[in-house]
Amino acid sequence: MGYAWRWVRSLVFIIQMYLMMAVLAVFYTPLALISRDFAYKGVHAYCNWVRFSARVLVGLRSEIRGPIPTDEVIIASKHQSFFDIILICSVVPRPRFIMKHTLKYAPILGWYATRIGCVPVNRGRRGQAIQQMVDGVQSFPHHAQLIIYPQGTRVAPGVDRPYKIGTGVLYRELKQTCVPAATNVGVFWPRQGIYRKPGLAVVEFLPAIEPGQNVNTFMAELENVVETASDALMAEAGFVK
Repeated sequence: MGYAWRWVRSLVFIIQMYLMMAVLAVFYTPLALISRDFAYKGVHAYCNWVRFSARVLVGLRSEIRGPIPTDEVIIASKHQSFFDIILICSVVPRPRFIMKHTLKYAPILGWYATRIGCVPVNRGRRGQAIQQMVDGVQSFPHHAQLIIYPQGTRVAPGVDRPYKIGTGVLYRELKQTCVPAATNVGVFWPRQGIYRKPGLAVVEFLPAIEPGQNVNTFMAELENVVETASDALMAEAGFVK
């Protein structure tokens, strides 16, 4: 199959992906106003649709490895593209994110993010952003899985970017187990552009890090296990660093 045809199929995939977001919102939003459980159901339905349509339209299969976190934990994940968000949200029962403040105003997405308890953070001064993050997490009393991206943004395969201390602060303040997660999705679904490559995109949940470590020790372990596992997944997908 030629590149041009794959590009067209990728464009069709992206268009229908956002159309389906609107269609599902029409159905789920009235129910989600009544109960937060329906907001989660809507999120799961949409994420599973994206996984299905990616496989059918562009040949991008997806797989979850490792035990799926269902307790009240922190999930600290490598972030390469929108697709790793989709994969995690498709299987985690009650996901909520630390997210950019501007996403709060995104159509449909912003309302659902607020409804399920995502925490918008303004990436201004680091100290203020960290306190905003901690306060936002602690103000939401519902049992959920908190997903944070330790590097703070999407990072393309092969690019080095430091891990931010905010994840360690949350780990210390919440006194919760942290489940690291690795991925290779950026090999197939880049940060920017339309083209989606066929292959097997993976998110892998790694062995949990129990509470009680000091922040520096925790951050060093987190970065080591996530980067090592992500490099292995990308190599499995044929990416050469």
